[in-house]
Amino acid sequence: MAASDDAAPQKLRKLSIVVPVFNERNTLVEILRRMRAVELPDGIEREIIVVDDGSSDGTRDVLNQLGDSTVRVVMHEVNRGKGAALRTGFAHATGEYVLVQDADLEYDPEDWPRMLSPVLRGKARVVYGSRFTGERRNMLLLHWIGNRFLSMTTNVLFNTTLSDMETCYKLIERDLVDSMNLHSSRFDIEPEITAKILKRGIRIYEVPISYSGREFDEGKKITWRDGFSALWTLVKYRFRD
Repeated sequence: MAASDDAAPQKLRKLSIVVPVFNERNTLVEILRRMRAVELPDGIEREIIVVDDGSSDGTRDVLNQLGDSTVRVVMHEVNRGKGAALRTGFAHATGEYVLVQDADLEYDPEDWPRMLSPVLRGKARVVYGSRFTGERRNMLLLHWIGNRFLSMTTNVLFNTTLSDMETCYKLIERDLVDSMNLHSSRFDIEPEITAKILKRGIRIYEVPISYSGREFDEGKKITWRDGFSALWTLVKYRFRD
């Protein structure tokens, strides 16, 4: 593993929130309302970047009505995957830190201050919100097993103790994101980000978050096939220079 790159975090003046969206017409208005309503610590500006990843359900019509000075909308003409949407959003971010926020209401923006706390105290450059240590709507057993297995695999490969590698809530110093040269286009972006952080010797700070997971009949998109891709991604980046 590379020598530690766990330097002191930079001061946070602007938070860039990247929101990948694909066919979330029914939840988009509510998630944006919640994001605008969160009270950030004094002096921190918010920048919301919504990346529509080729939606075909009317999401774009909603976005055309919601964009304002606090919300930037970027469009993909065709569906390219969550990873591609995140990479586009990261490229448009101008804050010192970026935070990933899904648009499906599984994650509650009221947890943002809890995520920000270690950064503001100078304790972390990377903070993950753990679904397994806070209040939550329980997952189906197979989802729980898959998530725990991938986190355990991450811990074995990278000598760490993460409880939730696959969490959406990742708060990362933007300079670090820019330096990672991300490639993944689908859900394998999650293990790629984690592997590249840990391989640099940067310790990830975890905080408990609330979670209200959807199931497939409610619109959940990730499947068991994505679990195999995540496993391969972890192994690949553990042993690649």
